Amino acid sequence: MVIILPFVLVASGNPLLGAVLFSIASLTDLLDGYIARKSKQVTKVGILLDPIADKLLVISALIVLVDMAVIPAWIAIVIIVREFVVTGLRVVALSKDIVIPAEMGGKIKVTAQISSILVLLFNSSPYFLEILDSVFNIGSLYDLGIVLLWIAMILGIASGVQYFVIFRKSYYDM
Repeated sequence: MVIILPFVLVASGNPLLGAVLFSIASLTDLLDGYIARKSKQVTKVGILLDPIADKLLVISALIVLVDMAVIPAWIAIVIIVREFVVTGLRVVALSKDIVIPAEMGGKIKVTAQISSILVLLFNSSPYFLEILDSVFNIGSLYDLGIVLLWIAMILGIASGVQYFVIFRKSYYDM
């Protein structure tokens, strides 16, 4: 979460550096989760805070991409609203001693979000595009980034529904 502020401050002016910072933040989050599981240090607080860190990073990046006019605001809004609704649901669930761990659909969604954001940030860097074009004769990755973002949005909605189903089942099984 510490990298979010520097990322937001530099990404629009230097998308390549923004992509590097976003990559570092994403990798440290992945590493943190791996270490917690490997050392059996998974806690209720960690189950709640880890996804919040993911969400803050992704939401920040989406806002930056909207500000840069790279993505439409409505897609960012749909993704952001989903994140708040699911986080709220998980908080309510924890208040009732129901732990809703991250599901595979949510993990795939985060992967699609991170991939789309990285592709779109790299695509916004003239220096990166010049290298991409000279090496691979590809002028743009924009369409790929948007397709990945759509996939992330659809997966987000589907996994959000899945979280509600899990909560409902857990609540009525109490």
